[in-house]
Amino acid sequence: MVERVYLASKILQFKKRKRKTLLKFLIETPLEHQTLNKNLLEAADEVALMPKSTIKQSPNVTIIAAAAENEALGKDNDLLWHIREDLQRFKNLTCGHAIIMGRKTFESLPKALPNRTNIVVSRNQNYAAPGIILCPSIEAALEYAKEDPQPFVIGGGQIYKQALAYAQTIELTRVHQSFEADTFFPKIDSSQWEEVHREAHPKTPEQPLAYTYITYKKIPF
Repeated sequence: MVERVYLASKILQFKKRKRKTLLKFLIETPLEHQTLNKNLLEAADEVALMPKSTIKQSPNVTIIAAAAENEALGKDNDLLWHIREDLQRFKNLTCGHAIIMGRKTFESLPKALPNRTNIVVSRNQNYAAPGIILCPSIEAALEYAKEDPQPFVIGGGQIYKQALAYAQTIELTRVHQSFEADTFFPKIDSSQWEEVHREAHPKTPEQPLAYTYITYKKIPF
């Protein structure tokens, strides 16, 4: 029983840490616990692969993004294009809802977006700005927004990547051109996501970029 409690406590400690840190712990484990090393390593690997479904969250967490053909999102903390219709669509969809973003994404905005609950994810818990709710993790942000029927995750690249495990919907604007960038949207796994809607917008004299609105829904397991 003591060994089980010890093992369980260590799994909880390491479930959000990298394998390298876990291996360091195993090397430093007291001799009396050496028999647990193999089981601990295997158990921690299993935890890392488990679906992240234990937090309380809204039933329709939605990722919203605009990405180029090469998944480019932005460069130097700025947008790569300006599509007025897409910005208006973003406003229409997110207005009245919680929007979850990383610190850099928030700092790329002129201020907290009006008529929305601005939730900023940052490990720096001393960070402060007018009009925001600060959360230390994507999990904490989703917990905070759990009463919202459709909270939106709006970036950046790492926050999108983390949110894929929790989201049920992706609203993607695919811009039909490739760009040099330093921030990218994660690849959408077709075995986990199904396209349910597509709306194409060809380029025009006023808008030289062709783009398509695509909606994906997570495939139930």
